[in-house]
This record gives sequence, C-alpha cells and structure tokens, in this order.
Amino acid sequence: MTLKRLQTIVGFRSEDGIEISDQRIRLLEAIDTMGSISAAARTVGLTYRGAWDAVSAINGLANQPLVLGRTGGRSGGGASLTEDGRRFLRAVQTIRRELHRQAHTISIELGSDLAVPALSWRHMMRTSARNMVLCTVAEVKHGAVNAEIDLVVSESIKLVAIITEESVKSLELAPGREVFALIKSSFVLLAPEAEVGRTSARNVLRGTVARREDGAVNSEIILDLGDGKSIASIITKESAGSLDFKVGDRACALIKASHIILAVD
Repeated sequence: MTLKRLQTIVGFRSEDGIEISDQRIRLLEAIDTMGSISAAARTVGLTYRGAWDAVSAINGLANQPLVLGRTGGRSGGGASLTEDGRRFLRAVQTIRRELHRQAHTISIELGSDLAVPALSWRHMMRTSARNMVLCTVAEVKHGAVNAEIDLVVSESIKLVAIITEESVKSLELAPGREVFALIKSSFVLLAPEAEVGRTSARNVLRGTVARREDGAVNSEIILDLGDGKSIASIITKESAGSLDFKVGDRACALIKASHIILAVD
C-alpha cells in the first residue's frame, strides 16, 4: 500500500460529542498570536460568525473560559487566551511532538512520505439548540411533579431549570453533577438592561451586545455574558430595529426556566 503525503490532524471530542477540531485549535493559536478573533478567523479560513461560534463552543466545554473576548465590532475589540487556554495549547503541542516522533515508523507501515493517524472529532450528539452551556448542578429542589434545578455556569453566571421529577431520576441529577443546558435561540428574549423591570422569567442574564447580524426576517444577536460565556438570541428584524441594539450596548437575556433542556453524558 502506497499513499500520498499525509498531514497530521489533531483534534478532540468530549464524551458528549462536542468538537475542538484541528481548525478550532488553529483558531486558538491565531487568537493567541494576533489578539483578535476577526484577524484569527481570516487566517484559518473561517467567517467572523464561524469564529465566534467556535470560540463560544470551546468556552462552553470548560468551567473556566479558554478565550476572553473584548467587544468592539469587526474593527475593534480584541481577544486573548486565558492561562487555561494556553495550557490546552501546550498539551496539543505535546501530542504533535509525539505524533512527529512516530511518523517515520508509520510512514514505513503505510508507504507514505509522512503519515500519522488523524485524531479528529466526529459529532456523536447533534442538537438544533443554538446555545449549549456546560453547568454544574448546585441544588435540586424536589416537587410533586416537577423539580427546580439550580445550575452554576461560572462564578457570576447562574441558571435555573425546571424539569420533571422523572427526568431528574433518569439523568441522575444531584449536586456536583455536570450537565449541559440546551437553550434554543428563539427562547432567549432580549431587553435593554435599563428597561428590565419585574419579570416572570427566572433567568435574567446581563451582558453586552457582541454581534448583531440582520437577515431578511430575523436578526441574530450575540450577548457577551462575561467569564468567557455568551448566548445567542433570534428575534424578529422588526424587534431588533425597535430595540436598536448596537455592538457595545448593555442588554439582558430573559429565559424561562421551563425552556432550558438538560442533558448528561
């Protein structure tokens, strides 16, 4: 068997099937070098939106963010890796060095100039939910039919979800258990921070508008919540125009506890 020259690809997959692909690793490296998500996106061949989505997904996998962004639109702001992010890249470099060390042996076996196994993620779990956030169960408050689950996303971000008692048993939820909170972007309501009064929504997340993209009917708005976390909301273009959200504006995401779906590995 003779193969053409092959390139090493390093990637990772969580038990839940969330991906940090080779391209996303290269995005992290470019952000570390350039200090900008938009510049890093151009370097690795991603759109600005694709890069933001990648950073959001990567940060969503960790209790502490790997990337911290500063809002400012396409031409402003910036981003940097946290110490955890740089520690992750150092681990990737260790894997690459080991792959390179083994390359000659593998080349002989496969008859290729340079061949190494491709370690890339494959999605095991697919979901239409735009927002997927790693949380830790803080408390389970039991009821006759439903239970209220207090979740910790980060030191400053908390969520409350309401699910059935049957689901609590099925998911084996208890304090300390790691879960993913799935929230459809259409379930995330937005309001200017200064205009949020009393509301029935259990979850009120305060943040800064990091990105707005208008479509023919709807607008997507990304809210930077701090701590390396963000949340996406889809609202009508008419509502976006009425609220007049701009990058850098303060806003609140309102989410009903019953609109949060919990998932475990």
